Amino acid sequence: MSFDTLGLSAELLRAVADQGYSEPTPVQQQAIPVVLQGRDMLAGAQTGTGKTAGFTLPLLQRLNTTPWQGKGRRPVRALILTPTRELAAQVGESVATYGRYLPLTSAVIFGGVKINPQIQKLQRGVDILVATPGRLLDHVSQKTLDLSRVEILVLDEADRMLDMGFIRDIRRILALLPHRRQNLLFSATYNNEIRTLADTLLESPAQIEVARRNTPTELVSQVVHPVDRERKRELLSFMVGSQNWRQVLVFTRTKHGANRLSQQLERDGISSAAIHGNKSQGARTRALADFKRGEVRVLVATDIAARGLDIDQLPHVVNYELPNVPEDYVHRIGRTGRAGNAGQAVSLVCVDEHKLLGDIERLLRRDLPKAVIQGYEPDPGIRAEAIQGRGNTRQGARPGARNGSGQQRSRRAAAGAAAAPRAGVSAGRGQQKNQAGPGRGRATSGKPRRRTAPSGLA
Repeated sequence: MSFDTLGLSAELLRAVADQGYSEPTPVQQQAIPVVLQGRDMLAGAQTGTGKTAGFTLPLLQRLNTTPWQGKGRRPVRALILTPTRELAAQVGESVATYGRYLPLTSAVIFGGVKINPQIQKLQRGVDILVATPGRLLDHVSQKTLDLSRVEILVLDEADRMLDMGFIRDIRRILALLPHRRQNLLFSATYNNEIRTLADTLLESPAQIEVARRNTPTELVSQVVHPVDRERKRELLSFMVGSQNWRQVLVFTRTKHGANRLSQQLERDGISSAAIHGNKSQGARTRALADFKRGEVRVLVATDIAARGLDIDQLPHVVNYELPNVPEDYVHRIGRTGRAGNAGQAVSLVCVDEHKLLGDIERLLRRDLPKAVIQGYEPDPGIRAEAIQGRGNTRQGARPGARNGSGQQRSRRAAAGAAAAPRAGVSAGRGQQKNQAGPGRGRATSGKPRRRTAPSGLA
């Protein structure tokens, strides 16, 4: 199947061709016709399958087919909500890339940067707005944004938004939107919270799922290396050096741990940078750019980077520490093996993390292969210790703490809020080039991403 058969306009097909793509990915094949029909949709697909292009292309076509006929400033007609700044930046670039031959305008707004340039852009009129929930509500409170004309709402990485505690912000935003609109809910995984949200938001939705729930791509080889907790850094440095890894994304559990590991790797002679929520937007952007250019071999990140991070042909992901939430393992290793490229996911597991590993294997419904590295055999006499930060809060964040845009709350609180009735919202509504289609994207700011053809991310 080619993009020509999906009903897209000549302008959009030209923009897709400019990026070197000719065949859509499976999620794009299914999603694009549904969105063009104006139907609500619940779509789930593992990361790297091109979801962003799956909604960006038909969204652009729908708005262009029925242009705004009113007088004065253009209203926001399509709203795309994302959980993180980096994902917002990447989606915004996809909109700009594929809409380059259309007379539509777009803007991206997120926290961590000055608000005045965003206000100025909104005052000029915007057809498509990509935003994080917290900064969007900041604009609403300052009366610099009107959402009463929104025709299409997209919740991208909706499961991550629930994990990060954005459900209350989402409810506030939904109450500001017109009752009659098209709703598109995209998620890397289908969990019970997502289905609860979908039941209250979507009206007779088309359901798309191109991979089994919580299944990492088959192109990612996975291996567990048992090792003592105090020798993890030593083993990581050994593997990077002895195997000549040139581009490695490493996940830690906490921000402090990311900083410490990055500094230790630098002392080992391995160029490294850390990105997490406490870093300024400028620092995160520079670290990512250096990583993409190859000036930094190891990028150390917390789970805030697990979504929306899109780096072309990223070969290695290392779980330096296993995540507290097993679904985050899938999101982490989904940063490699994207758009048809093979990748390797390595987990360094100490005795403290055996339960976490068991949770992950139950989620995956299979045991992960284990391989002890000679010289780094774990000491059987070491006893397990409690893992700091294991509990309801994620990434060691304080419940209710602001992080860029939005509150971080526990998964349990988010799930409970998702199930609660929402005032003002009715129960019915409220790639590889030449083969895999536009499945990748490029971020222009922030935590994790890189040069590729901007398109469907995560």
